[in-house]
Amino acid sequence: MSELSKRSTIYFDADLHQALRLKAASTHQSVSELVNEAVRLVLREDQDDLNSIAQRVEEDSISYEVLLNDLKSHGKI
Repeated sequence: MSELSKRSTIYFDADLHQALRLKAASTHQSVSELVNEAVRLVLREDQDDLNSIAQRVEEDSISYEVLLNDLKSHGKI
């Protein structure tokens, strides 16, 4: 663990913890490494989502009701 690492207590469901321990052992990684990578992945996905939203901010939007009426008028529902 690097000098910049922070320690935190995380409570896992027992089955999830067992799965993490088995994966850590089979991949020669620590549970901390697996959890850190999972958190990085989720944060990257969040950043991608935010970027997508920012790119689409200028698009016109319609209400759900208008969408349903349009689908119905075109025979799609």
